[in-house]
Amino acid sequence: MPKTSMPPARHRTLGDHTWQDRAACRSTEHHQVDLELFFPEPDETDKIAAAKALCAQCPVRRTCLDAALENRDRDGIRGGLTEEERESLHKKLPRRLDYARVNAVLAGRDIHLTEREREAVALIAHRDGMPAARLAWLLKVTEEHAEKLYRRTRRKLRNRNLATAKPKKRGRPRKNTTVSRDDLRAAA
Repeated sequence: MPKTSMPPARHRTLGDHTWQDRAACRSTEHHQVDLELFFPEPDETDKIAAAKALCAQCPVRRTCLDAALENRDRDGIRGGLTEEERESLHKKLPRRLDYARVNAVLAGRDIHLTEREREAVALIAHRDGMPAARLAWLLKVTEEHAEKLYRRTRRKLRNRNLATAKPKKRGRPRKNTTVSRDDLRAAA
């Protein structure tokens, strides 16, 4: 079965539902779509195949999938995946780290982030010397919370540096205890 590639994500902003206007499953006067197609029973393979075929040509497929995962939507076919196919993605969502999303937030876009993505924003902001007020604005948190994120980031960096530093040898250095050929000379 050939793999189809997904178009690059157009990250939706908080509360933005305008992406649905560009969805291939949206019914129009000239293009009627039966939405029941996206809620098939598990044994209705024809319906599943038809829904996936429509999703495959959708320009907002990845955005649809992200919205379904972020909203914990477990019913129907979303983003070209069935409920069963999305289940593992639902479990992995809190650990998702998509640097395109991180970069979008750093550029000032207001998008949904996972906890790992929020940590990455804090790390990059700390590295770049961004003021806590700016980080607070980017993440839509209080300035006090942004300071807390910076403290947590500094602690993680310090602990990482301690873990990678070479341990120092303790005690006196040992003398070389190997015997060389010259040490085996007979006394004359």
